[in-house]
Amino acid sequence: MRDLLLLLVVLWGLSKVFSRPYIGAYLWTWISLMNPHKLTYGFAHSFPFAQLVAGITLVGLVTGKQNKLNIWSRESVVLLLLIGWVCFTTLFAVNPEGALKELDRFIKIQIFIFLILALVSDKQKLDWFIWVVALSIGYYGIKGGLFTIATGGSARVWGPEESFIAGNNEIALALLMVIPLMRYLQLQADNKWVKRGLLASMLLCAVAVLGSQSRGAFLGIAAIGLFFWWKSKQKLAATVIVGIVAAAVMFFMPQTWWDHMNTIQTYDEDASAMGRINAWWVAFRMANDSLTGGGANMFIPEVFQKYAPVPEDVHDVHSIYFEMMGEQGWIGLALFLTLAGMTWLRCSALSHKRFAKDPETKWLHDLAPMLQVAMIGYFVSGAFLGLSYFDLYYDLVAITIIAAKLGAQYGKAPLSPPPLAGRQGGPTHGGGEGNASRPTTAQRF
Repeated sequence: MRDLLLLLVVLWGLSKVFSRPYIGAYLWTWISLMNPHKLTYGFAHSFPFAQLVAGITLVGLVTGKQNKLNIWSRESVVLLLLIGWVCFTTLFAVNPEGALKELDRFIKIQIFIFLILALVSDKQKLDWFIWVVALSIGYYGIKGGLFTIATGGSARVWGPEESFIAGNNEIALALLMVIPLMRYLQLQADNKWVKRGLLASMLLCAVAVLGSQSRGAFLGIAAIGLFFWWKSKQKLAATVIVGIVAAAVMFFMPQTWWDHMNTIQTYDEDASAMGRINAWWVAFRMANDSLTGGGANMFIPEVFQKYAPVPEDVHDVHSIYFEMMGEQGWIGLALFLTLAGMTWLRCSALSHKRFAKDPETKWLHDLAPMLQVAMIGYFVSGAFLGLSYFDLYYDLVAITIIAAKLGAQYGKAPLSPPPLAGRQGGPTHGGGEGNASRPTTAQRF
């Protein structure tokens, strides 16, 4: 029954793609993030839904008629350079088969990132895209939160099998990234039941993060809480809220959870943690030894024999930074971090208080800080997870670029990120519908 239902949903969506190709981008994102076919038990479990959707969406892109955004920005150029570099390093990979497999997945993700940049051409489409992203991951958070409550936190929350988020650590990181998106959607909602539903979803997702028993996610929660406290104008109230949440956690979570979290302080006695550090040394030495790194999926026994302090301790790298460093070299890591820095600065520009004063641009002021919170979750928890090719992160980059493009159409959004140090630009033209078609802002973007 699940198989047939999933097939009908996909076919119904595909029937709309020829006239509205952006629906194909929604479908592909849903299948890629949520992996609904992994929740079935029949023919749909291994059916190539993503390839089917991709093919028809590309046809719809040619035949359909809709407004398209100019995809080019500083961020998209750096992303394109990163894609090209990953293709180049694959030619010299120490594990050619594994590198080609990862490259195939990465290229498919990035093709749709650029399609999303082109097809999600107005605020309504962007909001619907954020809904798709949030609910695709949020499904596992709602389910996992209820599971954690039912089991008293004694069992771990896991993601869908054979996916980026299959592990308990990975699903926790993904949930940290979508909770802020849910908050943005809540700020945009007018219906009180939608607001309440999103609040309940955020709380259950937070419980699921704790229920994953992920130490990296625990550090991510702490970093996000610190960011919220720093940004809060009422720090005393924020401190009280954080204290209440901490007390609730202490009361609810079992001793086994606390024992696992306490291993953060005794990492040198944890075989898993020491295995990661061993792999980090492999990444560092490989990057120093080879301009192109070792290529994707390079953490194999032969490489450990040459580069590891403890050659027999073969372990996955479990870090977005060391994964990118070892597999793509220093150049790949530099491109990866440059993209992150540009995206963060773009969000900072969109967070300016002047956008909160105009109903036309207030949504930018609501969205940008939430994107930054999601990035904090990714870059803190990701320090202990090998998810540098994870499509959810690149979805955040795409959302940021689209938001800035749409904001520029109002004639008020900043045309470029603020400098790292120096002056702040003032507002440009006044907002309103009458400025939506001004070409100068879009050209100077």
